[in-house]
Amino acid sequence: MQLPSVLVLNGPNLNLLGTREPAIYGSETLDDVARLCREAAERLHLEVDFRQSNAEHELIDWLHETRTRVDGIVINAGAYTHTSLAIADALSAIAKPVIEVHISNVHKREAFRHHSFVSPVAEAVIVGCGTQGYVLALERMATLLAAKLPVKSAVEVSQ
Repeated sequence: MQLPSVLVLNGPNLNLLGTREPAIYGSETLDDVARLCREAAERLHLEVDFRQSNAEHELIDWLHETRTRVDGIVINAGAYTHTSLAIADALSAIAKPVIEVHISNVHKREAFRHHSFVSPVAEAVIVGCGTQGYVLALERMATLLAAKLPVKSAVEVSQ
């Protein structure tokens, strides 16, 4: 039996975790986050494809490339959360469950971080839980995939 597959996508500057603003993002590195995700996936009987890029087009290409192979997406789009209609459109076009993750509590930070283009296409949003947010996202994704709930596109949600 093939395990459900989850793409875990990380956007710009997340490769600097552990050294970039540790008071906000903590001391764990992206490799630590990948390890946490793999351990959680094993426990939850999921396969994880963990990726990071600073390039918006690469994140979109990966979404297009994996759209028929993955069952769900966990995404920390970094600053693209607040700027990228293109990533939101790509997520919406895939019609798979999406969970948005942010390590810090974006609502306690600068006003521009309070708006997300990803949230309207996400089944859930996890903020301010540190890197544990990724584990929580995978746990929720496992629940969603087990229930095989229908996923609504952003257009259906806004109507």
